[in-house]
Amino acid sequence: MKIEVWSDYQCPFCYIGKARLNKALEQFPNRDEVEVSFRSFELDPNAAKDIPMNMYEMLMNKFGLTLEQVKQNSANLWQQAKNEGLDFQFDTMVLTNSFDAHRLLKFATAHGKEAEMNEALFRAYFTDSLHIGDHATLLDIAERVGLDRAETEAFLNSEQFGKEVRQDEQQANQLGVTGVPFFVVNNKYGISGAQPTEVFLNTLQDVWAEDHPLQMINSTEGDICADGSCIVPDTKS
Repeated sequence: MKIEVWSDYQCPFCYIGKARLNKALEQFPNRDEVEVSFRSFELDPNAAKDIPMNMYEMLMNKFGLTLEQVKQNSANLWQQAKNEGLDFQFDTMVLTNSFDAHRLLKFATAHGKEAEMNEALFRAYFTDSLHIGDHATLLDIAERVGLDRAETEAFLNSEQFGKEVRQDEQQANQLGVTGVPFFVVNNKYGISGAQPTEVFLNTLQDVWAEDHPLQMINSTEGDICADGSCIVPDTKS
């Protein structure tokens, strides 16, 4: 089974949704046969690398809310994250442009470190309050997940994997994706949003059953009971 996940590293519901998918996979008996890959989706492709405001100020400006309203909404979101074992630090998050972080994921994927890098970037932004648009920060993250620092630096200073990020975003547009997280299972089923763990688990089970229908091993019907009665076949001939 193949699951593709479109997300952005500055999207809180993307991190929560990923955690819930992971919990569903932990409960899924055939989890070793599920391949999860991560696709790029920038919430704001035009965002500056250095943004002179904090998370609260950005939300106040964007939605016309008061500081009290923004903090209340953030507290509710913080609780959702905590329920999934995540630690969100809204007070100190560093707003930035996530394009290079998405490129770094592609680079890590090419070196067999996709899952590790995906988790590291989310944690860096939401928990550690790191500047994930800054190359020095990205180099530190890359080194922690086991990538060569000098090779990673050369990559970041190039335009490598930029086209792949844009291709992911174009594919999302073709699929009609307008928000993230968005999950595509076997190129056939879409799941929008950070759904409860049970939704992911039920989807995994349903898709698995569809792809692995029961195979009958006997060519003739044996003795059965149905509709409240049992039928004994006539053996006389």
